[in-house]
Amino acid sequence: MPKARYYIDDSTGLPHIYGHSVGEAEVEEVLERPAEDREGREGSRIAIGRTRDGRVLRVIYVPDTEPGSIFVITAYDLIGKARTAFNRRQRRRSS
Repeated sequence: MPKARYYIDDSTGLPHIYGHSVGEAEVEEVLERPAEDREGREGSRIAIGRTRDGRVLRVIYVPDTEPGSIFVITAYDLIGKARTAFNRRQRRRSS
């Protein structure tokens, strides 16, 4: 997996993902084996996948200026209609 850098929240001085109760290890689990990885807006990528603990996360990232590295903007739990749609797509793939 490429090296990951994280967006730092100006108000806390900590990675923005902490505000969503997501840790770096969880982000890296999703990025190592995403169930989906598609284009986002303005050059970003959206990875969706399960952590080893069973959480389903959406990770928004962009290629980093440092070769072999990515810059993680945010990550959060996939919930509601988005989670339902993801589960439906996963069931279709496995059939």
